[in-house]
Parts: sequence; C-alpha cells; structure tokens
Amino acid sequence: MTRPRLLDLYSGAGGSATGYHRAGFDVVGVDIVHQPRYPFPFIRADALSYLVQHGREFDAIHASPPCEVHSTLRALSPEKFYPDLIPATRAVMELCGKPWVIENVPGATLHHGVMLCGIMFGLRTYRHRWFETPFLIMQPHHPRHRIRAGAPARRAARGGRHISRPAAPSPSAATWAVTRASRWASTG
Repeated sequence: MTRPRLLDLYSGAGGSATGYHRAGFDVVGVDIVHQPRYPFPFIRADALSYLVQHGREFDAIHASPPCEVHSTLRALSPEKFYPDLIPATRAVMELCGKPWVIENVPGATLHHGVMLCGIMFGLRTYRHRWFETPFLIMQPHHPRHRIRAGAPARRAARGGRHISRPAAPSPSAATWAVTRASRWASTG
C-alpha cells in the first residue's frame, strides 16, 4: 500500500512535516527560502505558484503562511509591511479539491478553526496555534497552564514544570490535525 502524499507549503525547516510523516504521509516541502535541513524532499519555490501548478497532484495539503502580520511581536517593528497570505492560500487550496489544513498564530484570519496547544498532547510547552480545515475538527480538552505564559523558561525548568517557550514547533499538533484529515478523506 502506498502512503498518501502531502504538500507542505511555507514549510520552514520541517517541524510540521515530521508530524505528518509520523502520521503516515510522504511529505514534499515547498518554501521560497532554502531549507537545507528539511528532512524530506524539498522544492524551493513560491508556495502559491507551486500550489496552483501542482496542488492536485497531492492527496492533502498543509500550509503555514508567514505569521508576522498576525503576531503580537509585530508591534516591535510597526514600520515593516507583512503580507497576509492566508486568504489567497485558502482560495487556491479550495480550488484544488483536496483536504487541507492552514496553521497559524492566535489572531490570524482563520475561519472556523480550532486552537491546539502543546500541553494538549503531553508536551512540556505552551504554544497556541490555530488550525483551519474545510471539515469539522473537535478541539481536545485544553489543560490549565501551570505557570503564567511568558514566565522565564529557566525558572520553570528548575522547578520541573512546564515551559512557555519551545525551541521548535510541535509535530504532535500537525499529526493530530492531519490524522483527522486523512480519516475524513478516506470516508468522504
């Protein structure tokens, strides 16, 4: 049996791709910035252009458009312009007719999304990310944070408690989202 193929747009270094691979997908990453450590086949290209040309060749699509326009850290550089690529990405993915997921930060312009946090998956991190799909996803229980968000990580680490600043995105959140997508695709 062949593994389903997933297109990972705006792939970055491959944190989400690892989760999708663990969920049973063959992943191909696309990013405009060269990613020498991307763990799977990688294509350096504009994500939207590649999606228009090749989106229908894949079984599912994941996109993590740049988040700077929605990030609370944007206030540190108010003079910079950051494009909101979510609406264009959503529009093209809808035209592909494949199951898709958009992941982004709190405050992003996502429709009917669910919030996932590392602590929901037993990880020692508080990292809220929003996921939008064209199909229903039920949000799992979100345990209460044990320390206030933004507390110094070293103090939390000393006490053996959860930290609030992860080093890399959680592949578990991506695994959870795409597992739901693959179940939907196989029954739809």
